[in-house]
Amino acid sequence: MKILSWNVNGLRAAVKNGITDTLKKEDPDIILMQEIKAEKTEIPEEIHHLGYKIYTNSADKKGYSGTMALSKLEVESYTEGIGDEISDSEGRVQTFEYDNFYLINSYFPNSQHGLPRLDYKIKFNNKILEYMDGLKTKKPVIITGDFNVAHEEIDIARPKGNERNAGFTIEERDSMTNMLSHGYIDTYRYFHKESEHYSWWSYRFNAREKNIGWRIDYFLVSDNFIKNVQDSIILEDVKGSDHAPLELLLNK
Repeated sequence: MKILSWNVNGLRAAVKNGITDTLKKEDPDIILMQEIKAEKTEIPEEIHHLGYKIYTNSADKKGYSGTMALSKLEVESYTEGIGDEISDSEGRVQTFEYDNFYLINSYFPNSQHGLPRLDYKIKFNNKILEYMDGLKTKKPVIITGDFNVAHEEIDIARPKGNERNAGFTIEERDSMTNMLSHGYIDTYRYFHKESEHYSWWSYRFNAREKNIGWRIDYFLVSDNFIKNVQDSIILEDVKGSDHAPLELLLNK
């Protein structure tokens, strides 16, 4: 089984940039997207023609945030949000129940330049962790998406210059450590220990060409589910967004 996760940074722009070619080539069982910046009525026809059932959780604010999922597999239940008024209005979380796991598609808040949303980001992290822990009492949990944090120095090209920048503050990194301590495994780091592998690059200063990147997109799984994971991959060479897509390969 193959699950693909991708912050597309605007679905309509990403489709114009050719992401459907990648989706057809990879042919995943489930596709999870973040930051779609589109309403249900604005989903491009190319997405409808891929042959998946589509689940859209758009933000109330037009052209902002939002998550979307495409599934070939039968979904036992589907819910939106985590009971948090602000993040739910921004379309940040979708949850799918499958036969032997819950799958959460998530777009974590960005604490933003100058950190005006740092406190809110930490509150969101705590809220979604509580939500994950509740689900985990029933079935293993897989959560994926743009977490907007580079957890360790190995996950960012220039750690020293970013210590108080959004996405690499000690508060955000400690919050990620706390999440993992609740019995979740960062699947990419479980399989791949080497440095200089990232999932996001700024559009400025030719950052992608120079590989000045951040690893801020993740697949986490409940620790009792890691035995079902074959590999966790960053498709670093795939274009179409400022983020690379991720793939999680599971045993059937």
